Amino acid sequence: MPEIFINYRTGDGKDTAQRLKEALSDRFGKDSTFLAGASIPLGARYERDIINAVRRSCVLLALIGERWLDAPDRQRPDRRALDNEDDWVRREIEEALTCGILVVPLLLGRRVEQLDPKSLPPSLAELAECQYERLWLRDGGEREIARLGDRLVAQVPELAPLDTAAPSTERAGQESPHEPVPSVRNEGQRGGIGNLRGTVGTFVNESNAPMHTGSGDQIGTGGTKINGDGTTQVSTDYAHMPISHRFGPSPRRRDGER
Repeated sequence: MPEIFINYRTGDGKDTAQRLKEALSDRFGKDSTFLAGASIPLGARYERDIINAVRRSCVLLALIGERWLDAPDRQRPDRRALDNEDDWVRREIEEALTCGILVVPLLLGRRVEQLDPKSLPPSLAELAECQYERLWLRDGGEREIARLGDRLVAQVPELAPLDTAAPSTERAGQESPHEPVPSVRNEGQRGGIGNLRGTVGTFVNESNAPMHTGSGDQIGTGGTKINGDGTTQVSTDYAHMPISHRFGPSPRRRDGER
């Protein structure tokens, strides 16, 4: 019994339909997916088999490519194929909608726009209201098809017993496990920066004493001021006077200073 019916138009999505048939059959079983060109036995009455397959399915995947909407009718090239009541793409979708079967529009590629009900025959207008999935098969399409299969399993209970694959999230975790990121913790820090002016290089604040290195002025406790490149000052709670160090060029004398 086919659970998934693949609906496509010749010349617009046939290769994708065959790729879906192969991948979904591998996952859910060879008899779980119906594709007219591959699933109808030789000598069978294709019209009867197609309609019966639609009625027995749980979900119909409607593949919609760039030429799907405006593809010309083979019998009358002056009209669209969708405007022909005998068009098989149209008939399969109509049958699924009439039977209350889940219909999923698959927009193939990036450039296919969401369907507008005004551009469809009245019998297919409901198709534009169905939630679509965008399918863009890159590098073989394994990841995209796996994600589609996961969503179908979550929504179609009949597929769960047939599923032979782990969810794509688990597969992704097995292929590229995430290493734990080490954390940096800062506990018990006390004290404050105080009053800094100029360009601050590196400031280190230990539990008992602040330290300033680099260029720029520093004004510490009690108004102590040190400036110049490479200035370092350490003030502790246990020292009666600060320890300071300065190297590099002396600061320039300012106007008015001696």
